[in-house]
Amino acid sequence: MERTLDDWIAEVGAELGIDFEVDVPGLLDLARVVAHGVARPAAPLTAFLVGYAAAARGGGAEEVAAATARTAALAERWAAQHPPEQA
Repeated sequence: MERTLDDWIAEVGAELGIDFEVDVPGLLDLARVVAHGVARPAAPLTAFLVGYAAAARGGGAEEVAAATARTAALAERWAAQHPPEQA
């Protein structure tokens, strides 16, 4: 039986007692922007912070989407202000 990313998300949600639709593409896009524009290790830490911020504001898909959008914009500004050094 092949397991998918959606299967994993469903199992993690069940394990943690959370039940709402996860915007997987949006979160993966955020991780990509952060990994390439800030630093690779910042991607999972940023995803954690987005989830924490959303939970602190009452949780749910809308809060995750809002925190994701704000953080993606910040990461894009960061990348523009801190371009990688040229070799």
